[in-house]
Amino acid sequence: MAAWSRIGRGAQLSQSLLRIVSEGGGGGASAAEAASTLRGAASLSRGHGHHGSSSLHSLAFPGLAARSVGAAGHLLQAPPPSSRGIGTTPPRLHPASSAAVAAELSDAEMREHEAPPAPPPPRIPSLGPTRPAEKPRLVVLGTGWAACRLLKDVDTRAYDVVCVSPRNHMVFTPLLASTCVGTLEFRSVVEPVSRIQSALATRPGSYFFLANCTGIDTRAHEVYCTAAAGEGLPSDPYQFKIAYDKLVIASGAEPLTFNIKGVKENAIFLREVSHAQEIRRKLLTNLMLSENPGLPEEEKARLLHCVVVGGGPTGVEFSGELSDFIMRDVRERYAHVKDYVKVTLIEANEILSSFDVGLRQYATNHLSKYGVKLVRGIVKEVKPTEITLSDGTRVPYGLLVWSTGVGPSEFVKSLDLPKSPGGRIGVDEWLRVPSAPDVFALGDCAGFLEQTGKPVLPALAQVAEREGKYLARLLGKVAAQGASKAHCAGKVDLGDPFVYKHIGSMASVGRYKALVDLRENKDAEGVSMAGFLSWVMWRSAYLTRVVSWRNRFYVAVNWATTLVFGRDNTRIG
Repeated sequence: MAAWSRIGRGAQLSQSLLRIVSEGGGGGASAAEAASTLRGAASLSRGHGHHGSSSLHSLAFPGLAARSVGAAGHLLQAPPPSSRGIGTTPPRLHPASSAAVAAELSDAEMREHEAPPAPPPPRIPSLGPTRPAEKPRLVVLGTGWAACRLLKDVDTRAYDVVCVSPRNHMVFTPLLASTCVGTLEFRSVVEPVSRIQSALATRPGSYFFLANCTGIDTRAHEVYCTAAAGEGLPSDPYQFKIAYDKLVIASGAEPLTFNIKGVKENAIFLREVSHAQEIRRKLLTNLMLSENPGLPEEEKARLLHCVVVGGGPTGVEFSGELSDFIMRDVRERYAHVKDYVKVTLIEANEILSSFDVGLRQYATNHLSKYGVKLVRGIVKEVKPTEITLSDGTRVPYGLLVWSTGVGPSEFVKSLDLPKSPGGRIGVDEWLRVPSAPDVFALGDCAGFLEQTGKPVLPALAQVAEREGKYLARLLGKVAAQGASKAHCAGKVDLGDPFVYKHIGSMASVGRYKALVDLRENKDAEGVSMAGFLSWVMWRSAYLTRVVSWRNRFYVAVNWATTLVFGRDNTRIG
């Protein structure tokens, strides 16, 4: 009976609402009466729980939604957004607001799926400009011959020094070829930068950063760097910038490939210790693989064919070391394949073109006598197992070493600085970059501008070392005149310009023989000799030029050990 009573009351409420809607009253009385009726319906619903409410909605208001239009339609609109999802009135009671509700729901979903606003770009860590009371900052890019001689001689009482390079050592390149075959150990030809200039490790304002320089802002006096190894750092790549008072660009050069297809992918250069390690590993691997049973004769010959492209001092010295290694060590320890090992030296013109004609002929005869085949030709293409020459000749190889000189690096090419003939950074007689105040360049990456009237100097270690020594003295003069800060070198007496005098050339050709040419040029008077005595002079000169006494001891011990026990043929890695 109670249920029927509630149904009856619901019917009465329904009739009252229908009457209000049908009258279309827009006045305040009709609205108030409708609101009173709705409150009665709500109280009826609250008094009987969810089941009763459902009965009320389904029985007491049939057809009401379809007729709720016109002036009274606003009474049945959806509740405001703040209460959406809380009310219990089913959607079918709100036909007039269904489109609006759908639009609001769609907007909410879009807001939920919208990507959060991008955070502002992080600030680049930096070593800011020096203050007036602080020492000026000298930033050096590179750790080659020029940079390390500058670091060694610069007055650290006048400058805070910051060095940026992807390697933390200097390579003594004249002896690098000897490490490829085990005559010397790799550590004997490298010198840590912190030993060359101790201030980098001890002074508060001096640092060494293992990084690559990616850009230079000469107006803001800043260099932009990327850490050489980003693993373990907050971001990869990890970037930062350094403000400078004086900047020295000595980033070196890159091997020339002449855009020949396949060189970078298949050849090994000989510029870094990592290159020498790769050559040694490849050479010993091929020697051991060639002894595997069932290997065709052609494949054995290919694996043990070592090809050197480039007849300059590096290519000739490596060929000589390799020939000596084959004659003394391979024939003794790899007797099964000793007759398959061959060395070919490919050069487009004459080998050792900077030497006297007589010395070149001596080197040619000596190398040919000890198994090095000299081929004159131009490489057209390099494939994984063979070289194609310009005349169509195909040369199979197991090891290919590329030593055809050096050219500007991609970093140097990207700099908006004047260029000398050949693409190097252009400098004046004092090694300054004319269009960039407080910027100097030296070594293989720099060359005299045409207006100086001086020729571009060769990419030699002695050139770079002497430029570094000269610039260290020049920066000392600048500091003595109080012009070591940025923008202060306008009217400074720099002294005499840089002048290079060639002191001669040396090259080892293997089997205790070498060439020595101590003349300033090929047409000048001076000492020019070849043979065993030249080899003694070659070794003595380089032993004294090694940077530290520690490395001199290493080199001497390595030479003595090789002489007594032979070269080590252990393959590691």
